[in-house]
Amino acid sequence: METDVLCLGETMALFVPGEPGPVDQVRTWIRTFGGAESNVACNLAMLGLRAGWVSAVGQDAFGKALLAAVGSAGVDVSGVVVDPARPTGLYIKESNAGGSPVRYYRQGSAASGMGPELLDKLDLNVRVLHLTGITAALSDSCLDLTRALFAVPRPTHKLSFDLNWRPKLWASRDPAVLRELANAADIVLAGDDETQEVWGTSDPAEIRRILPGPSSLVIKHGARGATLLENGEQVFQPALRVDVVEPVGAGDAFAAGFLAATLAGQTPVRRLRSGHLQAAVALRTHDDVGTPLPPELVNTLLGADEGAWAAAHLTGQGVS
Repeated sequence: METDVLCLGETMALFVPGEPGPVDQVRTWIRTFGGAESNVACNLAMLGLRAGWVSAVGQDAFGKALLAAVGSAGVDVSGVVVDPARPTGLYIKESNAGGSPVRYYRQGSAASGMGPELLDKLDLNVRVLHLTGITAALSDSCLDLTRALFAVPRPTHKLSFDLNWRPKLWASRDPAVLRELANAADIVLAGDDETQEVWGTSDPAEIRRILPGPSSLVIKHGARGATLLENGEQVFQPALRVDVVEPVGAGDAFAAGFLAATLAGQTPVRRLRSGHLQAAVALRTHDDVGTPLPPELVNTLLGADEGAWAAAHLTGQGVS
């Protein structure tokens, strides 16, 4: 059966505090998992699409646990490589509405050992291949793999690329490659704060000048909204107002909502709103993937006029 979207990239074991208080005094931790690409895949599966995720994990308890977790979300994990020599990466995250500082332990991880040889094992009979800038920064071999995936002919599938700027990963690498990769993609998603750091501008028109290649370019403006540049037009759609519980994962959720609506042939406004609605789900939880909104509510908001959309407010009690 054809996969709608195949996502490729590292997912790690994730530990979050299991009790309140300063993180250096926390004694109980909750283990879950986290990774941009698997987050997108899980959100897509939540939306009813056939999603697959490919990566490499260690032959350890963390690797087994995250394979089970991603698979239980309805994602096809049959393409994941289990590395007998390298460990599964992990990271620690503080969790609060104002931001979530993280500390990564991913050097030498199984996923960082991925290389272009993985290409021979991939089934690219998909509608969308989704990658991020994170993979390109993990190692030389991961960058070679990313370039190889971009070089594959795309007669039937589109390549989606989320910038996902992680400055610490690029500290000893040249981020100029991100422009090369983004320009070769069909769909590009990036936050305006990211583009400001990487390319020195947050202006959608200027970013389009820097990236003329993608047929669809989405610039996210945080809580303000998002802009789609496509077919010579520029469409802005404000974000849904949300009582934020914790922000990490919202960008991945937005990507999933946008891609799902794009594959469904929706209008630019509905595609952006779909991204915002899925991001709102992630913003309402401490986890990277939240509980879906009721379908009838989603349909109502997607079809709402501008005033009703702007007035909507997602709280712990629902939408007011």
